[in-house]
Amino acid sequence: MPPTGLDNLRHLVVLMMENRSFDHMFGGLKPAHPGIEIWPNGYTNPDTQGNEIPPQPKAEYQGQLDPDPNHDFAPVNEQIFNGGPTPDMRGFIQSYFKQRNDVKSSHRIMYYFTPDQLPVLSNLALKYVVFNRWFASIPGPTLCNRAIAHYGTSFGHVGMEMKYFGHPIKSIYERLRAAGRATKLYYFDRASSTLELINLLQDQPQIFATYEQFLADCRAGTLPDYAFVEPNYSDHDGLVASDQHPDHHVAEGERFIGSIYMAIKSNPALWPNTALLIVYDEHGGIFDHVPPPSPEGKDGDFEAPPDKTGTGQPFKFDRLGVRVPAILVSPWVAKGRVVNDVYEHASIPATATEWLLPGFGGARTDRERKARTFLHLLSEPMMRTDGPNFV
Repeated sequence: MPPTGLDNLRHLVVLMMENRSFDHMFGGLKPAHPGIEIWPNGYTNPDTQGNEIPPQPKAEYQGQLDPDPNHDFAPVNEQIFNGGPTPDMRGFIQSYFKQRNDVKSSHRIMYYFTPDQLPVLSNLALKYVVFNRWFASIPGPTLCNRAIAHYGTSFGHVGMEMKYFGHPIKSIYERLRAAGRATKLYYFDRASSTLELINLLQDQPQIFATYEQFLADCRAGTLPDYAFVEPNYSDHDGLVASDQHPDHHVAEGERFIGSIYMAIKSNPALWPNTALLIVYDEHGGIFDHVPPPSPEGKDGDFEAPPDKTGTGQPFKFDRLGVRVPAILVSPWVAKGRVVNDVYEHASIPATATEWLLPGFGGARTDRERKARTFLHLLSEPMMRTDGPNFV
């Protein structure tokens, strides 16, 4: 018999935010949540003057990370390896220094938020499930990581290339629609969407809807089986970007996360039947102390050549990117549970496929097939009623 929560599940919603690391967002939660894994005593990064700089609770909502920390493949490689053979996670300051040649500003890459600054994210972490080891799928930027969330592969890309269509591996949306399942990708509005939508639009215009439609679908209780939600990626038309991508306002992202959660929770007929995964696409060049492990499976036979990595070396998709925040929200998960197994973005299509398309025989990468799924965490014997509310 499946867990009661899984037996009641009707809707899986994924909200993917932008470019923040686990230590950066959750670093202040340790006293309230001892199971959360943040840096050990003595963890530092050297600056260009030879000073060892520890993490510091000095993060601000906006104004500190301008220019945007570099998170292309080569700089991320430097951040992880610091010029050496092992991933010691001590190259973040020196990587950021190269963008302004300013020692003092380079230290800001080691700043983290306190829980009172992030009341929505912190409360959700305390009340639901935190993944201690959810990693970006690729040590690189947005599009290759988001492609893995949609397809289970980036088709050999480690950068911002967009040509993912025309392969036998179909997106999770194509798979679901072919099986008669309902699915939607809710982008914010016409003026704000990510470039990977170009790929998905090739054959799937029917899957798209806006943030306002998401709110309406929550009110009406008509969410699809599987939904992917995107924030507002730009300041426009009097609106403030809500994606939390540096140097966008982090508090506006907090409000947006709260709005997605409350849209689901405010409908008493929807809340018991819905699971919400909140996750970030990649770390955005900001510090984290955990060396990325290898994925469980192989990403096809792909290899990124040296000219694409910028490092003089090919990349065989044999290690993950930097750790990112991830929370699973449901009234059926254990309060304050911490999961220490390794997850990555391939776990998203893997979970949706396992749940909605049992026995799926279509093309998938070995990596997606072996990625851990997470709906077994909806394991409480009775539905909880103690979840937080946000205005």
